[in-house]
This record gives sequence, structure tokens and C-alpha cells, in this order.
Amino acid sequence: MGPTLSRLADAAARAVGYCLLPRVIALSFLPLFIAGGLAFGFMFFFWESAIDAVRATLEQWSVVEALLAFLDRMGLPQFRSVLAPLVLMAMLVPAVMAVALLSVGLIMTPVIVKLVARRRFPGLEARRGGSALVGVFAAVGATLAALLMLIASLPFLFIPPLVLILPPLIWGWLTYKVFSYDVLAEHASAEERIALRRQHRLPLLAIGVACGYLGAAPALIFSLNAAALFLAPFLILVSVWLYTWVFCFATAWFAHYTLAALAAQRGTVELVV
Repeated sequence: MGPTLSRLADAAARAVGYCLLPRVIALSFLPLFIAGGLAFGFMFFFWESAIDAVRATLEQWSVVEALLAFLDRMGLPQFRSVLAPLVLMAMLVPAVMAVALLSVGLIMTPVIVKLVARRRFPGLEARRGGSALVGVFAAVGATLAALLMLIASLPFLFIPPLVLILPPLIWGWLTYKVFSYDVLAEHASAEERIALRRQHRLPLLAIGVACGYLGAAPALIFSLNAAALFLAPFLILVSVWLYTWVFCFATAWFAHYTLAALAAQRGTVELVV
């Protein structure tokens, strides 16, 4: 195993341990309540009317109607009843993921970064080269860009290999953009942050993409069985919980890797904890 892979593996193992700390577990309920509350509220009050609206819109599209008629002739009439819920979930899941990511970034990232710095790098000087406000604007901008990329990629998702490649890559890029800034904002100067992100671009992207694939797991709940769509108001809460933990793990992974790189660059002594 090369030195870069070794550092990635070490940071990932430490991130798992930090995600199991009681303080982190307790704090993780706040993003869960925010994202889960918004999702469940939408689905409780607007689920049926939203399905009806999507179904009415799809019925106006001649291409969709021709596809459904073809599937009817192929002996798959049940697809007609699940198409509208499937489309609605395809629109709702990215929104839930975005809210979960932004909530974790705002609420949990500062706490996790402080834990990592205090326990592993107590002598690491905080040079405050970034700001929370800039991080919020950057995160919102990157999130909107990722959602636009997801919308643009929708026609390609009907090609089986691409549905397993494009969404995780887009979410991985977004995770990299958000967390690689946030975890360095407090301790690195602006020059150090830019240099570290440039020098470690590929490992940081690898962390983001790996977390992007982990984040794709909840969507499988709805794709494995069409019947699961009718349990969506309850399954979406499970998905939000999974998203929260994936992004919590991503924060801790980025924090351990980038602060270790920053400490090595400055020659700061690391405590092995």
C-alpha cells in the first residue's frame, strides 16, 4: 500500500471511531431532525397531491404515453402505477441529500474539526484563512450546481451503467467541494488551504467519490422493489438517517486527512489517538 493510500485508510479508520463518539452521535440528531422533518412534512401533507400532479404532467407527454403503451403490450402494466411515485422520488431524494449535507456542514463539521484538532493536533495553530459565511455561500452554490448537473444527467440515467456512475460522481464532487473547504477554514491560512487542496486534489476527490457511492445506498431502498415506493413516507426517514451518517463520516474523514496533511506541512507533532 502506497503512502497516500495508507494515509487515506488511516483517516477513514479514525473517522469511523470519531463518528461513534457519544457527543457526535448526539449531535447527529439535529441534521436528522431538520432534513427528516422537512422530508416527512412534505410527504405527509403533499405526497398524494404531488403524485397526482406528476402523473397529470406525464400523461401530457406523448413520448411517455407511448412508452407506457409499449410496456402494457409487453405485459408490464404495473409500471404505469409506479411511474409517477418513481419520478417524484427521483426529484425528492436529491433535495433530501442536499439538505442533509448542508445541515451536517453547518452543525457538525465545526465540532468534528475541533475534536480532531484538539485530540490529535493540540499544537496546530488556527490561522483562520476561511470564514463560515464564505463556506455557506460556497456550499449553497456548489449544491445548486450539483442539482443542475443531476437534472442534466437524467436522460443518461436510463442507460444502466451510467445510473451507477453519474450520480455518485456528482455527489462525490459536491462532498469534496463542501467539506474540503470547511475542514480547513479554521486552521489553515488561505494560502495553505489553496496549496493543500491543489496538492491533495486526487486523494480528496477520492474521499468525496467514495462517500458519494456510500450516499447512493439509500436510493437502492426504492430501486430494489417498486412496492417500496408506497412505503416512501417511512423509508425516507431511514434514508435521511443514512445520509446524515454518510456525511458525518465524510466530514470526519476529510478532517483527519487534511489536518494531518496540514500538520505534516508545518512540522506539527501529532498525538496518536
